[in-house]
Amino acid sequence: MEIIADLHLHSKYSRAVSQNMVVSQIALWAGKKGIRLVGSGDFTHPLWLRELKENLKEVSFGLYALKSQEKEINNSQSLKKEAPLFLLTTEIASIYSQEGKSHRIHNLIFAPDFKTVEEINLKLRSREVNLFSDGRPITGLSSQAICELVLSVNKDCLVIPAHIWTPWFSLYGSNSGFDSLKECFGEFAPQIKAIETGLSSDPAMNWRIEELDGKSILSFSDAHSPQKLGREATVFEVSKENKLDYEQIKKAIANQQIAYTIEFYPEEGKYHWSGHRTCQVKQSPPETARLGTTCPVCGRRLTVGVMHRVEQLARRSAEEVVVSRDHWVKSTADRPPYVMSVPL
Repeated sequence: MEIIADLHLHSKYSRAVSQNMVVSQIALWAGKKGIRLVGSGDFTHPLWLRELKENLKEVSFGLYALKSQEKEINNSQSLKKEAPLFLLTTEIASIYSQEGKSHRIHNLIFAPDFKTVEEINLKLRSREVNLFSDGRPITGLSSQAICELVLSVNKDCLVIPAHIWTPWFSLYGSNSGFDSLKECFGEFAPQIKAIETGLSSDPAMNWRIEELDGKSILSFSDAHSPQKLGREATVFEVSKENKLDYEQIKKAIANQQIAYTIEFYPEEGKYHWSGHRTCQVKQSPPETARLGTTCPVCGRRLTVGVMHRVEQLARRSAEEVVVSRDHWVKSTADRPPYVMSVPL
């Protein structure tokens, strides 16, 4: 049985997020779009955590349903369209200096239960992280420190680098990222079982990075409004015989058992090519290699785009990544395929 999962989104307590991002509306729109498993988002925010506890009830290990739908879920082996399940998730923004360079990294955290969430939040507060400031809290803790903190609370948690190519806030970001997982996560690099593509990259671009060969490539919406849910998603193949739970999802991610992902066209992403939006300047990677990164209009440095950054870090050419096409489906050997779509 295939289930569609969207595990990166934000609540109304995050900046620049619709006030309609409440539990009931997230469930409603997930149901409309056929999303069977949805992230809670923002479990680090105390007010949002209270709303999650008030509205959700655990129906299998690590998965939650609206309390009004609990009976329906428990009485059914299949997941009904109108009754999506929730998995507890958050995103943490780390801004810190390492070896003399400033870094800004966003990491997703998946947790199996509210007890774990409360302990993570308690440890973050003990490190002087202001959890009330934003649904996506900002901390001076490094990515390594985040891994150590989260995994010391519960080894069943997952830490997943978010939208890994975004120039400003990501693992490989051109402005504040690293050149490798090892540089970013140190001894915890083996504990990173997956990465999130983000809207400006697709799996084929990530297949060119050798160190990602052993990692699951996930895609989620990073929705800031209910209507944006599912614009990117990951599809899991799960057993009909066993009740869906957190452990199944964790194992699928850790063991690269993804059926396929649903992808936004990366060309539509905000940072696909290098450029300056206000100056209406854009450059392809060959143009940037030839012309440099100085804006010809204002003279400031261009934002170096995702495609150029991939070219900088890739050890494989685009031609080496053999992509077979069957209409809109793309795949390569030993990797889950992906489907391109235009959100309506």
